[in-house]
Amino acid sequence: MAQLPRPKTKRGAVWTIAGAIVAVGVIGFVVVYFFLFPTSSPKPFGLNTSTTASAPITASTSFTGDWKVAAGSLAGYRVREKLAFLPAQSDAVGRTSAITGTAGLTQSGHTVTVNTAAYTVDVSTLKSDESMRDQHIRTIGLQSDEFPTATFKLTKPVVLPASAFSGGVVTAPVTGVFTIHGTARQVTLPVQFQLSGAGIQAVGSLTFPWAEFGMTAPSVGGFVSVTGMATMEFDLRLAKG
Repeated sequence: MAQLPRPKTKRGAVWTIAGAIVAVGVIGFVVVYFFLFPTSSPKPFGLNTSTTASAPITASTSFTGDWKVAAGSLAGYRVREKLAFLPAQSDAVGRTSAITGTAGLTQSGHTVTVNTAAYTVDVSTLKSDESMRDQHIRTIGLQSDEFPTATFKLTKPVVLPASAFSGGVVTAPVTGVFTIHGTARQVTLPVQFQLSGAGIQAVGSLTFPWAEFGMTAPSVGGFVSVTGMATMEFDLRLAKG
């Protein structure tokens, strides 16, 4: 007579249930990690070399005069953060196009000099990929509810070499007073410039300890931890007039 299958033991049933719970947990983690909290962030700003090709500099091009912030300009922050239940850090990036300001340039032959520049960014309009993060920086860290603007004022002329006049990308040190969170500091940062018949593009970034500008890393206890360094980055497009 055929034997009936032996019933599972109580211990075996427990392990089966435990295995199912672990499997569900792993699947849930994958869903949260790849869909609710994707690790991809906007890349750092870079120069668009196709602009020069589509609008080359000609003999009649003159860079002398006043230049203002044009459409396409962006500024923002980049910080490293770690969510409590994720294994690795990722970049948190917030940006805004609410930028105003002007620059005064002169040209002698193929040498262009930036003599004056002053810009204001409305940091209360910064947006990231998480509305909760955007709400937190209004009251902690950047505290944009209390300090809604960041400014930069050039204090030393910037001389661009002749290679810039041919549409090449050049890097020059830029010195000025950067004010954020109500604290002003003189800084020098490398900025990439590119001139074209369509205008001027300037891209750069400044990394600093939060404490340097009287801020504390906007960590949320038990949920999000932010490293002790912050980066301000910008992509300025300037048009004459």
